[in-house]
Amino acid sequence: MLLTFRSALAKGTFDRMAMALSGLCAAHCVATAVILGLLATAGGFLSNPLFHETGLTIAIVLGAVALGYGAIQHGYMMPAAIGALGLGVMAGAMTLDHGFEESVYTVIGVAILALGHDLNHRAGR
Repeated sequence: MLLTFRSALAKGTFDRMAMALSGLCAAHCVATAVILGLLATAGGFLSNPLFHETGLTIAIVLGAVALGYGAIQHGYMMPAAIGALGLGVMAGAMTLDHGFEESVYTVIGVAILALGHDLNHRAGR
């Protein structure tokens, strides 16, 4: 298990997973805002604050692990610093009331984090 985990980190698997999760998160936030804007009665599962908090928590943990490991492996701090800014914006979004403002900050944080992961992945080549 430990060997597989290290192998996945070394191959950039976690960066790719984190970028995919960032993309899914952004798509989810945009889709939720559009759906709720068009259909005022469509609340349910996608707009549940617990869904957002859980997803953001998983994204933050996964992002921190991948960025930290990448910085240790290739020695470049810029990808981790950019990614950390995105993580901070995402964590800050979790403190806001559920709604438009939270979605905007989440999407901004996810975009910054995705850039950090992309730079981290490129630096590890």
